[in-house]
Amino acid sequence: MVTGELKRKIDALWETFWTGGLTNPLTVIEQITYLMFIHDLDSLDDTKAKEAVMLDVPYTSIFGADRRQYKWSVFRDLPAAEMFDTVQKGVFPFLKTLGSSPEGAYSKYMDDAIFMIPTPQKLSQIVDQMDALYASGLAAPDIRGDVYEYLLSKLSTAGTNGQFRTPRHIIRMMVELLAPGPDEIVCDPACGTSGFLVAVGEYLKEKYREEIFYDPARLAHYNTSMFTGYDMDRTMLRIGAMNMMTHGVEDPSIQYRDSLSDQNEDADKYTMVLANPPFKGSLDADIVATDLLRVCKTKKTELLFLALFLRMLKVGGRGAVIVPEGVLFGTSKAHRDVRRELIENHRLEAVISMPSGVFKPYAGVSTAVLVFTKTGHGGTDKVWFYDMRADGFSLDDKRTAAAENDIPDIVARFHHLAAEEDRERTEQSFLVDRKEIAGNGYDLSINKYKKTAYVPVEYPPTSEIFAELRALEAEIARGLEELEGMV
Repeated sequence: MVTGELKRKIDALWETFWTGGLTNPLTVIEQITYLMFIHDLDSLDDTKAKEAVMLDVPYTSIFGADRRQYKWSVFRDLPAAEMFDTVQKGVFPFLKTLGSSPEGAYSKYMDDAIFMIPTPQKLSQIVDQMDALYASGLAAPDIRGDVYEYLLSKLSTAGTNGQFRTPRHIIRMMVELLAPGPDEIVCDPACGTSGFLVAVGEYLKEKYREEIFYDPARLAHYNTSMFTGYDMDRTMLRIGAMNMMTHGVEDPSIQYRDSLSDQNEDADKYTMVLANPPFKGSLDADIVATDLLRVCKTKKTELLFLALFLRMLKVGGRGAVIVPEGVLFGTSKAHRDVRRELIENHRLEAVISMPSGVFKPYAGVSTAVLVFTKTGHGGTDKVWFYDMRADGFSLDDKRTAAAENDIPDIVARFHHLAAEEDRERTEQSFLVDRKEIAGNGYDLSINKYKKTAYVPVEYPPTSEIFAELRALEAEIARGLEELEGMV
């Protein structure tokens, strides 16, 4: 979480940009992201050099002998005017040369990037403030995600298309539910800053470091073809590409694309989809791919994205996606058609209902996570339901850390579903038979199946209650007499 001290430092940095004439929040976020990227390149280069020494393998620095002045640790100590000249005329053009391919995501979206800090004094002040942020823990991946959340919150409470920034611990939970392996082909069709893709990459580093990084073919796959993300916001694409590169993915496929339109022809391509697609409510049906409309004829993006995920996945591919609560119980034909498609033609594995406070302070929307496997021929036997009540943070706008956290329990139970067979409907999680769900119009709301355990309350006989009341009345009368005697 972003602490009060870290917030104050971010706000001070924001004010520095503001007083320098950069008043557009998106511009400020872009410039901060560039600087974070420049700082991280320096750290990443040093880390790779150390690893090369440990592994006794050659390593060529991206900076080289003639570019050492482009390292953050070097130019930050220069006088203000010299630093400004170095960053403006050297570092920034250098950034645009990075990326393994001229057609790669990074090269593509950095091409029109502009250095906009106006004066040497402002740059010197901003560099000092950035160093202070890193000293406060900005380098840590979890803090980095929270800082992005805080920066993006300054844009608005939600994007104009209904997108909500997904908390990093929720992303991590979804990744752990799917447990990706080293040969996955992963896609987020509404990637934003690439939070889901980064989380998959970090998970793989933790679980399969040797299998990936000691195998040239798998390493090449990891750096180029494993990760794909689509978005319609070029700023987010730029941030997403830099985010992936600073997390060690050299050339991810981050593309400008309207995922729901005919321009997206991806089908049977990915082994894994993780996403929190925008909940816009509706859109122009004329731009929607016709094959998606065949699954559910609707203008609601949350339903169309579910149809899209099923199309994009290979047979056997798995998905974990966030949907608004209305998807679970909506009574329209389109709602029922999507749920029927998931249950009857594929394998719906889990419905995890999350409390509405998960997305605060940005939004109070109630959501759920759906976990499913594309089969093309059914396979749903029983669906696992879990009623998440706590996520490790308070559910108010402050979102302070709390002891109550269901996420470890969710992950543990999901990976041991055999032990869930005997759970009662009164418990926090349970299994529901496919036939029962079908009989309820494919309703997936947990309250449809959860039972409340009523504990009978026993009261004493009426005679005892009256006797207690009379004794109490007598005690009050005696107290009043004593008070009157004292007057």
